[in-house]
Amino acid sequence: MFNRLFLILYLLSSLSLKAQYVNITDTIVSKNSKFSLKQLAIPVALVGYGVVGIESDGLKGINSEIKEELNENIDDKITIDDFSQYAPFVSVYALNAAGIKGKNNFMDRTTVIVTSYLIVGGTVMGLKSLTRVKRPDGSSRNSFPSGHTATAFAGAEFLWQEYKDVSIWYGIAGYAVASGTSLFRMYNDRHWLTDVAAGAGIDILSTKIAYWVNPFIKEKIFRTKTEESKTSMSFIPFYNGEQAGFGVAVTF
Repeated sequence: MFNRLFLILYLLSSLSLKAQYVNITDTIVSKNSKFSLKQLAIPVALVGYGVVGIESDGLKGINSEIKEELNENIDDKITIDDFSQYAPFVSVYALNAAGIKGKNNFMDRTTVIVTSYLIVGGTVMGLKSLTRVKRPDGSSRNSFPSGHTATAFAGAEFLWQEYKDVSIWYGIAGYAVASGTSLFRMYNDRHWLTDVAAGAGIDILSTKIAYWVNPFIKEKIFRTKTEESKTSMSFIPFYNGEQAGFGVAVTF
């Protein structure tokens, strides 16, 4: 069973990376930003798997088998997923601070990630309230989809888009961390496989949408901003499946 679990997670991660690699030459953030239906295939498939799993007896059976195997073989919970979910997104700013420049400047990349997390937060909280799926540990009815997974994969897609032209290994590392986060959500008996699959799909899609709409946001909302501006403030929302809030970033 463990082998099947790791195989499923590996496939989820590798399929996501394959979708990004196929589109590595696409111009995502520019005035000529292009919408491509083929980029929707993987995230839509992941979300579809999760949604179908809410009612499918077959997929529920797989969820239960994984839970039983994990409960039999795991003694202690590991809470690293509470922190690893933020690692890919934080890495973008850490790499820029270290002098490794990505695709966009501070304002553009912050606009993208704020837009992405707003979409993720609204979608995840809405689906949790609507579906009311019980968590594997029985603690509450807000299991679907996984907020931690959503946060992690949104950051992984963000890291991929910002640094794929520098090195694809940054994106691969981000997706590896995101996949590990989803694994630990199941390891800690907090989510089903269908929860993390849907969470991964939602956040990849949300970040893609954020890049597609960024030129419009720049033109319509920030059109009065000049290059001479010396101070900027950004609000960065977060949602971990149970708590929501905002962080503030100020540059001078």
